[in-house]
Amino acid sequence: MNNRREFLVKTAGGLAAAAVLPELGFVKLPDPRAGLRVGVIGAGRQGRSILGELTKIEGAEVTAVCDVDDRRMEAGLRRSAGAEGFADVAAMLASGKVDAVAIAVPTHAHPEVARQCIEAGVHVFLDGPLANTVEGCNEIVTAARSAKGVVASGLQGRSNPVYKLARTFYRSDSVRDLVALRAQQNQKTSWRTPASDPARDKALNWRLDPEVTTGLAGEWGTQQFDVFNWYTERYPVKVSGSGSIRLHKDGRTVHDTIACTLTYEDGAVLQYQATLANSYEGAYEVLYGTNAAIKLGWSHGWMFKESDAPTQGWEVYANRQQFHNDEGITLIADATKLASQGKLKEGIGLPNPSLYYALGDFVACATTGETPACVVEEAARATAIGIAAHKAITTGTEQSIDL
Repeated sequence: MNNRREFLVKTAGGLAAAAVLPELGFVKLPDPRAGLRVGVIGAGRQGRSILGELTKIEGAEVTAVCDVDDRRMEAGLRRSAGAEGFADVAAMLASGKVDAVAIAVPTHAHPEVARQCIEAGVHVFLDGPLANTVEGCNEIVTAARSAKGVVASGLQGRSNPVYKLARTFYRSDSVRDLVALRAQQNQKTSWRTPASDPARDKALNWRLDPEVTTGLAGEWGTQQFDVFNWYTERYPVKVSGSGSIRLHKDGRTVHDTIACTLTYEDGAVLQYQATLANSYEGAYEVLYGTNAAIKLGWSHGWMFKESDAPTQGWEVYANRQQFHNDEGITLIADATKLASQGKLKEGIGLPNPSLYYALGDFVACATTGETPACVVEEAARATAIGIAAHKAITTGTEQSIDL
């Protein structure tokens, strides 16, 4: 989700663009002396990303890597010097080598692995989405209620410093009344991992298995649906959609391109689209209000003010930038201090992917006992929306969303 592509900022029609930048107060990281021993369960692509980010976090030490696939376990161990490899979750938990785990197994395996880890009393970071069924989500939520440790979801928006700062603008009069919502995730990729035998192919390519996958709406959309849930503090009540295979005609039946419409009780609409066939503009979310729109791009964020919106006061610190034929206004934290140092343009965007901040929040909460940025109850709601959207797309029928 860390899309570093530069977005074009338009000021036509009386709109002014303000880049929303994080302040240090919006970053939660652990005490470097925390010494939390973390085991990573699942060393596929996402598991290896988690390993990479954990090595950057002072206060966390990767002491174990667990995967049933030997080749993936070895790849994970190469990223975590000194860690011990395990082929079995129970053996890793019984080893006494971990205080916490980060779970990055296939989505449909989340409930069983999460339950094992919660019952073992370790702190749990569970990659998003929560599960591939509503029943699986409920199982995790129920187990988490009796957990001895912290249980956090890996839905990343809530710990992302740019998103946390931008939300303060959204919750103020800067944006005002909600008009509409829109999001997309475009990435030209296949979702297929080459495998030498049918059994390994099925295990590695579970996202292309119609029996267990939640498709693009579930695997990708859940992260973005949660951003809207968090910002608006409301949830859609129904969804319709469609999908097709536009590029990857390799025998798969899971759509590589989708579009759906999610409707709220008051009539507001969220338009969502995703594709594996084109990468233009990557991943972003937009919230349109009567005073302004906020566009979030995971490493960056902007606010586009309407010409008739009241002045908030922060505009005086604006740094103006030219984007082709348009002029944008960059909002920078501590702008006065930076201007005096001749560094006004520094600090735009995040230095790390949003996964880093989600893991940092988890490690910090595991060591202090605080509530994590995304609790599993909220992750279950976002996941249920993704599941309903996937069903609407695959069946061609409108689905009610009952949260």
